[in-house]
Amino acid sequence: QVQLVESGGGLVQAGGSLRLSCAASGRTSTYYAAGWFRQAPGKEREFVAGISWSGGSTIYADSVKGRFTISRDNAKNTVYLQMNSLKPEDTAVYYCAAPSGSYVASRGLKEYDYWGQGTQVTVSS
Repeated sequence: QVQLVESGGGLVQAGGSLRLSCAASGRTSTYYAAGWFRQAPGKEREFVAGISWSGGSTIYADSVKGRFTISRDNAKNTVYLQMNSLKPEDTAVYYCAAPSGSYVASRGLKEYDYWGQGTQVTVSS
């Protein structure tokens, strides 16, 4: 089992930046890819960004490409999401997730087995 805890959410004005963190505990000796998803009120949870175990491969949703950067520090068992040029439409609860037994990130929500509790990001106009 892997436990994931997100932090770093908050309220920011449009054009501002936030950095989310996702700390993993438990069976972190097992190699996992990781991903960030978000869910806005009344909408389905959607893929935001993913990163391979090594950090050498990253993927992004078109809506955040060029503004968000996913990274990881395996020595600290932590995955980050740097969010720049934030827009009101980025407002959502952001979730960190990890698939079981996969080194490569996927865009598919069903590919992920472990989820954090989420952190709220609110972007004001």
